[in-house]
Amino acid sequence: MKQLLIISLVSTLIGCGKKEEASEPTTQGEVSNPAPQEKAAKPAPPGLNVFDAAGKGNLEALKQHIAAGTDLNQRTQDGQKTTPLIAAAGVGQAEAAKMLIEAKADLNLQNKDGSTALHTAAFMCHPKIVEALLKGGADKAIKTNTGATALDGAQAPWNEVKPIYDYLNGILYKPIGIPLDYNRIQQTRPKIAEMLR
Repeated sequence: MKQLLIISLVSTLIGCGKKEEASEPTTQGEVSNPAPQEKAAKPAPPGLNVFDAAGKGNLEALKQHIAAGTDLNQRTQDGQKTTPLIAAAGVGQAEAAKMLIEAKADLNLQNKDGSTALHTAAFMCHPKIVEALLKGGADKAIKTNTGATALDGAQAPWNEVKPIYDYLNGILYKPIGIPLDYNRIQQTRPKIAEMLR
């Protein structure tokens, strides 16, 4: 069980670093009606894709995506099936996560390994995001493909999960310029576990 939890968490968090724009849906067969009561056209989305906007905490770009009607539940096309909310949760972008939650992004969507934004925020010890997800109605009973809840990841023994953090720090967090703060993570894990009980 512990081995499967570790594999699931590593795969989930690696996926957070591989953000790729999903193709935007198109509408076909619409007839233009130039009548004066026609609804105003939605603004165009910004040049920054919604995954990068969420992961970088670019709130202005996220506002533009929301106004443009961008699908906030779209998945990355890299096989990880990461959502913008999972991306924000993985790197601790609390304001971006809150904006996506308020815009009605699906809080319980699971990536290819079955992890949700709550699993990701809990494992990476981002209490503001965990709190916002729980207040927004995230289901803390959802299990990953290996049967782990968000609580399981938060309360696993430190000596068993530290190698996961080391691995993620080396391949994901340091390369994107946000090395992990081990002291913060270790000190916050009990608080996260309590929030999830």
